[in-house]
Amino acid sequence: MLASVTHPLVATIRSTLAEHGDPDRAGAQQAYMKSTMPYRGITSPELKALLRPVLADPALRIEDREEWEEAVRDLWDGAAFREDRYAATALTGHRAYRSWQDPELLPLYRHLVVTGAWWDHVDEVASNRVGPILLSHNETVEPVIRAWAADDDLWLRRTAVISQLTFKTNTDTDLLRETIEANLDDTSFWLRKAIGWALRQYARTDPDWVRAFVAEHEGRLSGLSRREALKHL
Repeated sequence: MLASVTHPLVATIRSTLAEHGDPDRAGAQQAYMKSTMPYRGITSPELKALLRPVLADPALRIEDREEWEEAVRDLWDGAAFREDRYAATALTGHRAYRSWQDPELLPLYRHLVVTGAWWDHVDEVASNRVGPILLSHNETVEPVIRAWAADDDLWLRRTAVISQLTFKTNTDTDLLRETIEANLDDTSFWLRKAIGWALRQYARTDPDWVRAFVAEHEGRLSGLSRREALKHL
């Protein structure tokens, strides 16, 4: 079996990131994020600036969808530093590949969520990758989100709860209700925080709905979720 060949875009991203960083900052970043994977010490603004010309380079553009997904997985699964995974997420969201954002990508995003297993990876994928696909392909994706809300994996459940963060008036309140209710008895900080965050965000659009939901679930809603939900009401 032939070994897979690293795409030039992936190789360029890796070499670009390898030329930058701050070892002192890297240690602090790793400690703050409680990450087993080391950092290079590149800040978020620096990373965006480094990736911008690389991802926009026509000579490195990926024209084949399958090849693009393989590049994302290579960058993610072969990551030696956490910035490599941030770069993989940035690659999934680049405007050059926007036309490929459809339900067929859900297995990829599921993989990033489950293997990323921390808020810095999961929240970006949940609200800015899975969310837009849910919004534009509701009938196809809604059953997937409902299934994720009841999955054994904590981070898939968090993804389901916060998948509609950006929806405002397009929020499917039945889906929001179901994803939250499926997790009301979970004692994890990450689920309780997600529930409060989802409710707080939707309260900007329909405060009365959120007040009613909180009142209805007063006995099961955690203090953290309740405080977050009503934070600006």
